[in-house]
Amino acid sequence: MAARAALPPELFGEGICRVGDSFWQLTWRERVALRWDAGTFALREKVRYNRDGWGICAADGEVVTSDGTSELVRRDPGTLEPRQVVHVRCEGSRVRGLNDLAWAGGLVWANVAGTACLAGIDLATGEVADVTDARAAAERHWADQQAIMNGIAALSRPDEFLLTGKTWRAVRHVRLVPDRDRGHRERLLAGLSR
Repeated sequence: MAARAALPPELFGEGICRVGDSFWQLTWRERVALRWDAGTFALREKVRYNRDGWGICAADGEVVTSDGTSELVRRDPGTLEPRQVVHVRCEGSRVRGLNDLAWAGGLVWANVAGTACLAGIDLATGEVADVTDARAAAERHWADQQAIMNGIAALSRPDEFLLTGKTWRAVRHVRLVPDRDRGHRERLLAGLSR
């Protein structure tokens, strides 16, 4: 039987990532981060957290988080204390709706709420270095406006990911293929601009 841990019922769990022998899990609006033991799934500690929790990933010796805005926060991997706010832009415009995160190929990859786009972000500059249209991987739920892509996990190859979404029935294994821009940047910027 696989190890399991129940989230306290008063918390709404969001992004999760492994850092060393622990998992960090964010909560959406409760502003609490949970640190779980990776071996036993025992709750080690609850840490006050200064933003809404959407996405989190381990990235090159630190942790990066999102809160649905156009900002990523670089954090201490042991305490989640903020180190630096990164303002994410694509061709000079803010990219709102940064959601779940994954680290691959030297970029933080974010799915962007309100779109079927993945944004590859250079943490040093905050610039979107790559945009991928993931519509082909999306499930079609015509009557459900909430059935959006909202999960991304990097696999061992830098161009392979797992994608999923709210009310999706499956997890999709995808490989990103270089392609010339066909309006992806405009769709990316239209995400949560409303």
